[in-house]
Amino acid sequence: MRILILGGSGFVGRVLAETAVAAGHHVTVFNRGRRDPVPGVEVLVGDRLAEGGLAALRTGTWDAVVDTWSADATAVGTAAALLAGRAGHLTYVSSRSVYRWPLDGVLSEEAPLCDLDDPGYAGDKLRGERAAEAFGGPVLFARAGLILGPHEDVGRLPWWLNRLHRGGPTLAPGPRDLPLQYLDVRDLALFLLANVGATGPFNLVSPPGHTTMGELLDTAAQVTGGHAELRWTDPETILAAGVEPWTDLPIWLPPGEDHHTMHEGDVGKALAAGLRCRPVRETVADTWRWLSTLAGDVPRRTDRPAVGLDPAVEAKLLSAA
Repeated sequence: MRILILGGSGFVGRVLAETAVAAGHHVTVFNRGRRDPVPGVEVLVGDRLAEGGLAALRTGTWDAVVDTWSADATAVGTAAALLAGRAGHLTYVSSRSVYRWPLDGVLSEEAPLCDLDDPGYAGDKLRGERAAEAFGGPVLFARAGLILGPHEDVGRLPWWLNRLHRGGPTLAPGPRDLPLQYLDVRDLALFLLANVGATGPFNLVSPPGHTTMGELLDTAAQVTGGHAELRWTDPETILAAGVEPWTDLPIWLPPGEDHHTMHEGDVGKALAAGLRCRPVRETVADTWRWLSTLAGDVPRRTDRPAVGLDPAVEAKLLSAA
């Protein structure tokens, strides 16, 4: 296939480009040209937010287009309209954030959506879905959940891996058997390539119970050298100390409504369409291997808040245990 990726240099787009090239597809990426491209791709340079910034896309045809844009939905609609009639299929990488939270019931593709005028990330993604309809042809909405794996630029799993590598007594947020749903970015890429032509929304995350907080941190401690001593701490103690789930302690949400919505969702539709999820050890080990090759800091998106627990707060919690 001839595939156009709008982006293709960050996390999801980069791994999708790598996966597509490895599968023998002809891959074109369109971005601002600020990062080294994936070997083997054709690069078109432009700024979709600048006047005339899509000039490089005014000619050319593709079998499939993938758009990973997360901000102002106008950019999604402008690109979709420009490519209408010159590509066979469009995938817009959306998010399960588009649903109305907290949810009453199990999160599936039929769950109620957030308000279209929501000013945050959820609204941006939902408006992006609506804007993508300007493509006029078949569109797939990839409503991804938590995405982990090599090249992650939000910093969630990288923070845990680096913290565990430092070793010593380490705060581990319980309960240990807390179930987790996430998706390895490479499994997301494989699903998108296999489902060119499919339409409508797909919730993309691993099945409920794919792993647990205990298995994730035990595995991460092992692959980073076994230096850490996990000190499992109950959620009530952590929350009472003012620690913010998800940001101070990445990935972790205490039991309750938010955890139910985030980690107990229905992915039957995606599984029926071929979604397969690799073991947690593979995701963790390969992410650590990638981190170990970096000469400098971990790449991080500037449009997302920094994650990770203040060492002084961690030390205080550990001393009180």
